[in-house]
Amino acid sequence: MKKTISILVVILTLGLVLFGIFGARPKQEYIRIHVRANSNLTVDQNVKYEIKDEIVSYLIPFISNAKSREDFVNVINNSLDDLEKIAEDILASQGFDYGANVKFCEEQFPTRSYDGVVLESGIYDSLIVELGSAEGDNWWCVVYPPLCFISNNSQDILYKSRILEILKSILG
Repeated sequence: MKKTISILVVILTLGLVLFGIFGARPKQEYIRIHVRANSNLTVDQNVKYEIKDEIVSYLIPFISNAKSREDFVNVINNSLDDLEKIAEDILASQGFDYGANVKFCEEQFPTRSYDGVVLESGIYDSLIVELGSAEGDNWWCVVYPPLCFISNNSQDILYKSRILEILKSILG
């Protein structure tokens, strides 16, 4: 009987964990990132992606070490100047005569799907990177939890599940 109850508790716990991971999450839990290009000229679009890659590389260690959303919000707020410098350094090194503006604020996003996770349209906390006039096509994704940090270098990124580690330590 005890074994049956233990199995039911584990199954219920796993069900709740999986719902928490894959189920509906409130919009307030997500933090989105939005990089706006200066224009739709090829050079502006190319530098947008380069800047996006550098900002993502900068943020990855913080995301993997964040114990909570609030931890990551603090990281973003304390890194705005560094993120802006990353963007401006890339722009300057390539001879662009415009700068960058980085801010953390609320912004409206349309419905979007990321690897099977659908985020409904609405207002989300967002890391905004504006390049020059920010009138070109843009790139956006979810920075927390990290739903879009998959690239050619994804083998260098190790994501850990704290919940899975806890379950393994409990179950042996």
